[in-house]
Amino acid sequence: METRQITGRKVTFHRYNTIIVGAGAAGMNCAAHLCEFMKRRGIEDAQDRIAVVTRGLKLGASRMSGSDKQTYYKLGTSPTVPDCAEAFAATLTAGGCCHGDLALIEGINSLREFYHLVQADVAFPTDSMGAFIGYKTDHDPAERATSAGPKTSRFMSECLQREVDGYGVRIFDNQEAAHLLTIGSGRAKRIIGLVTLDTNPRTNGSVRPPSSDLCPPVSVFLAANLVLAAGGPGELYKTSVYPDGQVGLHGLAFKAGLAAENLTESQFGLASTPFRWNVSGTYMQAVPRFFSTDADGRHERDFLADFFPTMKSLATNIFLKGYQWPFDPQKIEGLKSSLIDVLVFNENRKGRRVFLDFRQNPTGNSGMSPFNIDELEPEAFDYIEDAGALQRTPIERLAHMNPPAIEIYRENGIDLHREPLEIAVCAQHNNGGFAVNKWWESSVPHTFVIGEMAGTHGVKRPGGSALNAGQVGGLRAAEYIVNAYGCEIADYAQDSENIDVQIGELLATFESWSHSSGRSPQKIIEEIQDRMTVSAAHIREEKDANESLKNALLLCREIREKGLAVKDSQSLIAAVQAEHLALSSVAYLKAIVDLLALGGGSRGSYLVLSERGIPIHPDILDPSGSRPLAFKPENLELRNKILRIQYDEASPDLFQCRAVVPRAVPVHRKAFEPAWQDYREGRIYEM
Repeated sequence: METRQITGRKVTFHRYNTIIVGAGAAGMNCAAHLCEFMKRRGIEDAQDRIAVVTRGLKLGASRMSGSDKQTYYKLGTSPTVPDCAEAFAATLTAGGCCHGDLALIEGINSLREFYHLVQADVAFPTDSMGAFIGYKTDHDPAERATSAGPKTSRFMSECLQREVDGYGVRIFDNQEAAHLLTIGSGRAKRIIGLVTLDTNPRTNGSVRPPSSDLCPPVSVFLAANLVLAAGGPGELYKTSVYPDGQVGLHGLAFKAGLAAENLTESQFGLASTPFRWNVSGTYMQAVPRFFSTDADGRHERDFLADFFPTMKSLATNIFLKGYQWPFDPQKIEGLKSSLIDVLVFNENRKGRRVFLDFRQNPTGNSGMSPFNIDELEPEAFDYIEDAGALQRTPIERLAHMNPPAIEIYRENGIDLHREPLEIAVCAQHNNGGFAVNKWWESSVPHTFVIGEMAGTHGVKRPGGSALNAGQVGGLRAAEYIVNAYGCEIADYAQDSENIDVQIGELLATFESWSHSSGRSPQKIIEEIQDRMTVSAAHIREEKDANESLKNALLLCREIREKGLAVKDSQSLIAAVQAEHLALSSVAYLKAIVDLLALGGGSRGSYLVLSERGIPIHPDILDPSGSRPLAFKPENLELRNKILRIQYDEASPDLFQCRAVVPRAVPVHRKAFEPAWQDYREGRIYEM
């Protein structure tokens, strides 16, 4: 560590071999594997060559997200059902727009990483013979899913952190990422470090004295390799189940030159809003009542009964939302389960609030028979009967099947035994992200992207596969860094002038914001969230998306010309986030607009509205009230095109898009002896 003065401010410099930005399950796994691989190579001080930098050690999706029994999707471990990596890859690529080599690698390394988690003490359940029993999740043709309960990803993060702590790796907490330092241009461009603002009110164990200084302490982390593991940009959306404050690093990464893929493919689903939590799995398999009220909580209405013809159909589709949880336009026609998502959204669009009530069974209308669990369709009844969940009320059924699913709400001040639960269709996960190769290296060499930031998923993915992808990505990045790039600590002495210039420009921007005529960061973020929720969520329309892109570009121009109104260090942090969210919103909208221009229709987890499309339901009308709301079906030809997007400051839209063909699942296999030779000689790391 060293310090030096830049534009009159003390800046602290740290130098490492590898910096990991993000402290969730993916980032912690990568840190643990880096230490493991370095020590195998005889590097005794491996822990001093690696550091984890995070905005908040206990924040982020890994620590704060979950569902009824949060799923970890892996290669099958059933003692009776055979599985293989090629079958796993076929499932991941089935929806299109997914690179086959990445899907196969996730299958090949799945059990290696799953058993690493088991050894790290994540309590995945077994039977008396030690078999890890699976269950079926969404978009899953097999029973590959398992779970350690509602907090699976939190347990993963905590167990992996204990491994990292055991190695002695330093974790820099409360660091707000403000800039990625770069050198070179074109193919020679490299990201050499991260500039952060220290938001911790304590320094060296004591409370930092109050200061009128606008800018918090500044740190620079220089590294030979950078691993980005900071999760998805959940703060882009107003209606979101991402943990509050999940900003991501996308704006920074775009400006630093990273290319992204499949940004159009976000996932949306029903979630509670007072406490952000997915209401999938047993929450729906308990078959609760849905109802809506006016904005003040009055005038209850069992709105589902107006659209399903019988109680059997209504109740069975509620059950099916358990493992058909993400909104899916292919499950609307013919009164399928995703019609429920549309109906919930339709109530919200009319200014009404929607609730789940676990105290009561579904309620129909005068033309329906009362709820009778024995009259569910066989798929639902057989599951409930096998689970022994034939109790009288939903809360009793939920308590029988999954008591921790009730407890997680009680921990957050909501008693499902006594009160209904408000829900909405929320942004939940981004299947797209930054483009990576088979070692999870980005389009900029020496910079790797893992976890939700990596665009490894296609249009659809099985529930829980993101956790597997994050673990495999961390393993692959760590292995390549150590074996292909080495373990030396970064030395950018020859670039110190360039580094100082970039830091000086950043500090000058911060200073200019203190006397800016621009709007407050919070107002900017609210505008971004409103626009993205209306135009880039699960309901999309081409004309509206184009208009939103224009407005998003105007917002970026406004920030560049007027700055942001900053009065203290707290609002400076918000301004940094607002600036990068604004650029991210342009990228996402640009990708959506360009895909729609290619003829993109409804797919994955979103509907594309079209007057000449397929009616959702004869009684769901468009805003004019003159015709049924209709959607454009999927354009199947586009399953074989991935939209790749990259920042281009000279472009009118700030980004350039082009379609690329997904890489196929590799089929060539070498015989053992030549493969062994490649391994011994390190040729497996040659691209």
